[in-house]
Amino acid sequence: MNSEVKPVEEGMHTVTPHLVCANCAEAIEFYKKAFGAIEVMRSPMPDGKIGHAQLRIGDSPLFLADEFPDYGSHSPLSLKGSPVTIHLSVPNVDEIWNNAKAAGATVRMELADMFWGDRYGQLDDPFGHRWSMATHIRDVSPAEMEEAMKAMGTDCA
Repeated sequence: MNSEVKPVEEGMHTVTPHLVCANCAEAIEFYKKAFGAIEVMRSPMPDGKIGHAQLRIGDSPLFLADEFPDYGSHSPLSLKGSPVTIHLSVPNVDEIWNNAKAAGATVRMELADMFWGDRYGQLDDPFGHRWSMATHIRDVSPAEMEEAMKAMGTDCA
Protein backbone atom coordinates (compact mmCIF):
# COMPACT_ATOMS: atom_id res chain seq x y z
CA MET A 1 0.00 0.00 0.00
CA ASN A 2 1.27 3.46 -0.91
CA SER A 3 2.06 5.28 2.35
CA GLU A 4 1.01 8.58 0.77
CA VAL A 5 -2.50 7.36 -0.08
CA LYS A 6 -4.98 8.06 2.72
CA PRO A 7 -7.07 4.96 3.53
CA VAL A 8 -10.10 7.24 4.02
CA GLU A 9 -10.19 9.85 1.28
CA GLU A 10 -10.18 13.54 2.16
CA GLY A 11 -13.72 14.75 2.76
CA MET A 12 -15.14 11.29 3.41
CA HIS A 13 -16.54 10.03 6.70
CA THR A 14 -16.63 6.52 8.13
CA VAL A 15 -20.29 6.06 7.14
CA THR A 16 -21.75 7.49 3.93
CA PRO A 17 -25.36 6.88 2.82
CA HIS A 18 -25.64 5.39 -0.67
CA LEU A 19 -29.15 5.92 -2.02
CA VAL A 20 -30.72 4.02 -4.89
CA CYS A 21 -33.21 6.27 -6.67
CA ALA A 22 -35.70 5.78 -9.46
CA ASN A 23 -34.53 8.53 -11.84
CA CYS A 24 -31.30 9.48 -10.13
CA ALA A 25 -30.82 12.59 -12.27
CA GLU A 26 -34.11 14.03 -10.96
CA ALA A 27 -33.13 13.03 -7.42
CA ILE A 28 -29.86 14.96 -7.74
CA GLU A 29 -31.77 18.10 -8.78
CA PHE A 30 -34.25 17.62 -5.90
CA TYR A 31 -31.44 17.31 -3.32
CA LYS A 32 -29.82 20.46 -4.69
CA LYS A 33 -33.06 22.45 -4.32
CA ALA A 34 -34.26 20.86 -1.09
CA PHE A 35 -31.05 20.52 0.93
CA GLY A 36 -28.55 22.76 -0.84
CA ALA A 37 -26.57 19.74 -2.03
CA ILE A 38 -23.53 20.30 -4.20
CA GLU A 39 -22.89 17.83 -7.01
CA VAL A 40 -19.34 16.51 -6.77
CA MET A 41 -19.48 14.02 -9.65
CA ARG A 42 -21.67 11.65 -11.66
CA SER A 43 -20.85 8.66 -13.84
CA PRO A 44 -23.50 8.00 -16.48
CA MET A 45 -23.87 4.55 -17.99
CA PRO A 46 -24.14 4.04 -21.79
CA ASP A 47 -27.94 3.82 -21.46
CA GLY A 48 -28.08 7.20 -19.68
CA LYS A 49 -28.72 5.84 -16.20
CA ILE A 50 -26.40 7.03 -13.45
CA GLY A 51 -24.10 4.28 -12.20
CA HIS A 52 -22.67 6.44 -9.42
CA ALA A 53 -22.95 10.04 -8.27
CA GLN A 54 -21.61 11.93 -5.28
CA LEU A 55 -23.21 14.94 -3.65
CA ARG A 56 -22.18 16.90 -0.60
CA ILE A 57 -24.70 18.23 1.91
CA GLY A 58 -22.92 20.46 4.40
CA ASP A 59 -19.77 18.59 5.41
CA SER A 60 -21.16 15.15 4.49
CA PRO A 61 -20.94 13.09 1.31
CA LEU A 62 -23.95 11.33 -0.17
CA PHE A 63 -23.70 8.65 -2.86
CA LEU A 64 -26.53 7.97 -5.32
CA ALA A 65 -27.25 5.62 -8.20
CA ASP A 66 -30.16 4.72 -10.43
CA GLU A 67 -31.89 1.47 -9.68
CA PHE A 68 -30.66 -1.61 -11.55
CA PRO A 69 -33.24 -4.36 -10.83
CA ASP A 70 -31.30 -6.96 -12.82
CA TYR A 71 -28.51 -6.59 -10.24
CA GLY A 72 -30.78 -6.52 -7.17
CA SER A 73 -30.57 -2.73 -6.82
CA HIS A 74 -34.08 -1.34 -6.13
CA SER A 75 -35.30 2.06 -5.02
CA PRO A 76 -37.73 2.57 -2.11
CA LEU A 77 -40.46 3.31 -4.69
CA SER A 78 -39.99 -0.15 -6.22
CA LEU A 79 -39.85 -1.74 -2.78
CA LYS A 80 -42.93 0.20 -1.56
CA GLY A 81 -40.97 1.98 1.20
CA SER A 82 -37.77 1.96 3.21
CA PRO A 83 -37.07 1.33 6.89
CA VAL A 84 -34.20 3.86 6.81
CA THR A 85 -34.34 7.51 7.88
CA ILE A 86 -31.49 9.82 6.88
CA HIS A 87 -30.88 12.56 9.45
CA LEU A 88 -29.71 16.09 8.70
CA SER A 89 -28.31 18.28 11.48
CA VAL A 90 -28.42 21.82 10.17
CA PRO A 91 -28.08 25.32 11.61
CA ASN A 92 -31.25 26.53 9.82
CA VAL A 93 -33.87 23.77 9.94
CA ASP A 94 -36.84 26.04 9.14
CA GLU A 95 -35.18 27.24 5.92
CA ILE A 96 -34.15 23.73 4.82
CA TRP A 97 -37.62 22.41 5.77
CA ASN A 98 -39.35 25.03 3.61
CA ASN A 99 -36.94 24.43 0.70
CA ALA A 100 -37.59 20.67 0.85
CA LYS A 101 -41.37 21.13 0.90
CA ALA A 102 -41.20 23.62 -1.99
CA ALA A 103 -39.07 21.12 -3.96
CA GLY A 104 -41.72 18.39 -3.55
CA ALA A 105 -41.11 16.64 -0.21
CA THR A 106 -44.15 15.56 1.80
CA VAL A 107 -44.46 16.02 5.54
CA ARG A 108 -44.36 12.87 7.64
CA MET A 109 -43.95 14.60 11.04
CA GLU A 110 -44.43 18.36 11.38
CA LEU A 111 -41.45 20.47 12.35
CA ALA A 112 -41.67 21.36 16.07
CA ASP A 113 -39.58 22.12 19.15
CA MET A 114 -38.94 18.76 20.87
CA PHE A 115 -38.36 17.85 24.49
CA TRP A 116 -34.86 16.54 23.74
CA GLY A 117 -33.71 20.02 22.72
CA ASP A 118 -34.03 19.98 18.93
CA ARG A 119 -36.36 21.67 16.49
CA TYR A 120 -37.15 18.49 14.53
CA GLY A 121 -39.37 17.09 11.78
CA GLN A 122 -39.55 14.33 9.16
CA LEU A 123 -40.19 14.46 5.42
CA ASP A 124 -40.42 11.92 2.60
CA ASP A 125 -38.68 12.90 -0.62
CA PRO A 126 -40.31 12.19 -4.00
CA PHE A 127 -37.98 9.20 -4.46
CA GLY A 128 -39.19 7.29 -1.39
CA HIS A 129 -36.42 8.21 1.06
CA ARG A 130 -37.32 9.47 4.54
CA TRP A 131 -35.39 12.42 5.97
CA SER A 132 -35.38 13.78 9.48
CA MET A 133 -33.86 17.14 10.12
CA ALA A 134 -33.07 19.19 13.17
CA THR A 135 -31.43 22.25 14.62
CA HIS A 136 -30.30 21.92 18.22
CA ILE A 137 -31.99 24.76 20.13
CA ARG A 138 -31.32 23.94 23.80
CA ASP A 139 -29.27 21.58 25.91
CA VAL A 140 -31.28 19.05 27.93
CA SER A 141 -29.81 17.01 30.76
CA PRO A 142 -30.42 13.24 30.88
CA ALA A 143 -32.60 13.78 33.97
CA GLU A 144 -34.74 16.39 32.17
CA MET A 145 -35.12 14.10 29.18
CA GLU A 146 -36.15 11.18 31.40
CA GLU A 147 -38.76 13.35 33.14
CA ALA A 148 -40.14 14.54 29.80
CA MET A 149 -40.38 10.96 28.55
CA LYS A 150 -42.16 9.87 31.74
CA ALA A 151 -44.63 12.72 31.31
CA MET A 152 -45.36 11.35 27.82
CA GLY A 153 -45.94 7.88 29.28
CA THR A 154 -42.76 6.47 27.75
CA ASP A 155 -40.65 4.34 30.06
CA CYS A 156 -37.01 4.92 29.14
CA ALA A 157 -35.63 2.52 31.74
